[in-house]
Amino acid sequence: MAYEAALRRAEELRKQVNVHNYRYYVLDSPVVSDAEFDALMRELRELEAAHPELVTPDSPTQRVGAAPAAGFAEVSHPIPLLSLANAFNNEELVAWHKRAVNLLGRSDFDFVCELKIDGLAIALTYEDGRFVRGATRGDGVHGEDITHNLRTIKSVPLALMGQPPRRLEARGEVYMPKESFRRLNEERASKGEPLFANPRNSAAGSVRQLDSRITASRNLDIYIYALGYADDGPMPESHWDAMARLAEFGFRINPQSRLCQTLEEVEDYYRSWVERRHDLPYQVDGVVVKINPFEHQQALGYVGREPRWAVAYKFASEQAVTKLLKIEINVGRTGSLNPFAVLEP
Repeated sequence: MAYEAALRRAEELRKQVNVHNYRYYVLDSPVVSDAEFDALMRELRELEAAHPELVTPDSPTQRVGAAPAAGFAEVSHPIPLLSLANAFNNEELVAWHKRAVNLLGRSDFDFVCELKIDGLAIALTYEDGRFVRGATRGDGVHGEDITHNLRTIKSVPLALMGQPPRRLEARGEVYMPKESFRRLNEERASKGEPLFANPRNSAAGSVRQLDSRITASRNLDIYIYALGYADDGPMPESHWDAMARLAEFGFRINPQSRLCQTLEEVEDYYRSWVERRHDLPYQVDGVVVKINPFEHQQALGYVGREPRWAVAYKFASEQAVTKLLKIEINVGRTGSLNPFAVLEP
């Protein structure tokens, strides 16, 4: 195939594969079979193998883990990724709301409620619609460059749809689904390796691997929860509108988020998830409540390292008493002996 024809075909294949990835991993609504998708990927790989100069950083073929990196470079966040204050009961939620009302001098504002996924906060930077950098939160001001690892997560768009700003940052939570966590620990137990304590630890450890092939094998996922910044074009007026724009660009947004008009609706949303959270395919430890209008967020500002316009309304810690039935020993492939407890459910 002539170079110009190969170039046009490679561009078309990348567009098709990116659209099908978006429909499969973000919308959960595929329109082609696995065999048809595999055929597109195979043709793209063959084209890029025949013409290596056609390979681009945002090509779907570049999601597969690369060779181990020497280490992580430090990244400075243009706008700090701060932590949230906590509310552990309704009284503390009401107190947070009263402080905001007093500072704003008004109470006629709405809220966005989002499930607080127990994962790892990250920032994704795009230039001209292309994914150029992904970083951990770190200390909020400086994080680690984990771009190569985040490229392996199929729900992270490598190229945005529509007409995104020239430069934007999307913020989200990388997590390990419960089923992936269960399978990972079963595999580690069979090898005599220590088990991960929970999905959050396993997700954090997975995205900070120097070998991105390990990250690619961990079946991580992501939900975007905020627009960090956008350099040009009209800005949305509220967090809810910003999330809708990010969804149009191809980011995966949690469909369980809700726009609430009153604090009573916020409390209803929270209570509805106290028990139902166990039915989710990922772990959550509370609800994030955000005052919706950006104008109010800017007016409220921050105290210390926490925004005044948002709070984490945490679920109560769960504890239970059970009976230790026996201790058994698992023998790893290397001959190592690993004791584990058998508990009464």
